[in-house]
Amino acid sequence: MNIVVLQGKLSRTPEERLLRDSVLATYEVTTRDDDGPAVTAPVVWFDPPEAAWQLEAGDDVTVVGEVRRRFFRSNGRTDSRTEVVAQSVLPTRRKAQVNKAIARAIARLEDE
Repeated sequence: MNIVVLQGKLSRTPEERLLRDSVLATYEVTTRDDDGPAVTAPVVWFDPPEAAWQLEAGDDVTVVGEVRRRFFRSNGRTDSRTEVVAQSVLPTRRKAQVNKAIARAIARLEDE
């Protein structure tokens, strides 16, 4: 089962990257346990809706997606990156939308 629910703060404003066939929104989400160190995770969202660009650094967000390692060519060599590929990135305060996104992800896994 590969499902990620990540809740934390955006470390920086989303950035747009244009790929050959799509648009990629990139985020950094920082989580922190009450007594633990901060952990930052890279998040990408392929062809996100317009609302994806309205999020700002410091916003509390919930990311629903999966972990993937992707390979790409850079400077004549093959590199890789492990990241969360988002199915949705929502303001955490929108609890009903967050719960629906989590339920959809679980239902998708049950259908497989």
